[in-house]
Amino acid sequence: MKKKRYAVCGVSTRAIGMYIGPMMKNFSHCAELVGMLDIDPLRFKACTDIVPEAKNVPTYMAADFEKMLAETKPDALLVVSMDCTHVDYIIGGLEHDLDVICEKPMTTNTADSLRVLAAEEKSKGKVICTFNYRYNPVHRKLRELVLAGKVGRVTHVDLNWYIDIKHGSSYFHRWNRMRENSGSLSIHKSSHHFDLVNWWVDGIPEQVHAFGALNHYGPDGEFNPSKKDDRNCDTCDEFMNCAYKRRWATRNSNLFVPDDHINSFESKVTQYTNYSPKMCMFDSKINIYDTFIANVKYRNGVLLNYSANFSTPYEGYRLAINGTRGRLESMEFIGAGASQLPKFHEGGQFIDYFPIFESRERIDISAGAGGHGGGDPLILEDIFLGEDPNRKYDILAKSVDGLRAIAIGDAVYNSIKDGGIQDLTSFIK
Repeated sequence: MKKKRYAVCGVSTRAIGMYIGPMMKNFSHCAELVGMLDIDPLRFKACTDIVPEAKNVPTYMAADFEKMLAETKPDALLVVSMDCTHVDYIIGGLEHDLDVICEKPMTTNTADSLRVLAAEEKSKGKVICTFNYRYNPVHRKLRELVLAGKVGRVTHVDLNWYIDIKHGSSYFHRWNRMRENSGSLSIHKSSHHFDLVNWWVDGIPEQVHAFGALNHYGPDGEFNPSKKDDRNCDTCDEFMNCAYKRRWATRNSNLFVPDDHINSFESKVTQYTNYSPKMCMFDSKINIYDTFIANVKYRNGVLLNYSANFSTPYEGYRLAINGTRGRLESMEFIGAGASQLPKFHEGGQFIDYFPIFESRERIDISAGAGGHGGGDPLILEDIFLGEDPNRKYDILAKSVDGLRAIAIGDAVYNSIKDGGIQDLTSFIK
């Protein structure tokens, strides 16, 4: 088998753990890493400290994108850089007729997603969006149940997502907290959720209306020790007056103590130049929302009620998919707060199926091995080995899927900011 040659744009922690490491260790028989590009030379050392097998891979600075392509001649790009840079790397790859595998979100706004689709039409390359949450065993089973007609024609989806105070606050410490970097959490985070709903119900979104607020973070956050900008958790003299931080730190040290699932959100790699992932979550420059609700109307008549809150005591979601013949329910709770909900926290997950005229059926789902409930290893197989020919439905997301999820998230932000219903029909096909 001829190895497919990959270049990575963005040597982020996600890139190292999700793609570079597995490529070198699990898919080396079919994939070869031929180049790495980043804005920060320290990221290359961070990578080789964790994946020594990558030590001889040529490295390039961001300005050397064309040089990297010319010298390494990749077949495909892996784009795992800051969200706002995705569009340039995707289009640059497509202009060279390369396949592009892009971390979600594909872009940070609808206009840039439309640019990607236009470039893809002119290219021999194709775009894959890594919506890995589709591959979670519960989410795959929900797709299968809907396709099997268990609820009849889907009419309504109710999805409430909770992000606990450790995970939620992490977005406000990092670059994500700026709309211009991430598109906002309604895109950076919620595009995952919108894609799931779009996929479950075969939905093309047409209208969006939303409300939102910055309740927990920013200068007016209730637990802000004082209204000062440009603080950093590593050097802040008010660290122990910060209720958010006091939960995980001792009086003698700013070191975080082990607790529930939170360590998965702490980067094990801290080598950066002129950047800190521990900026103060109460800065006045934050310009995204931490709480929002949205209503979405789909072309096929499905209605979605969605909410996201980034400062809850536990993490997880509650989901209901309603149809003309029944209802599917599922829920997930993780984190320290979830210990107060033991019946939802004992091994695996389940889906409850309520036929319209019959008794409830409980479907137990075993958790898979690997990140995102076992979703990460499965999507990597589809990326590096090709899609599973035995699967009876599409699961690997394409550029149009990226556009649809981003269009909802962008409309959510704009509806919150400007008011009114956002109409997507002029550009969503």
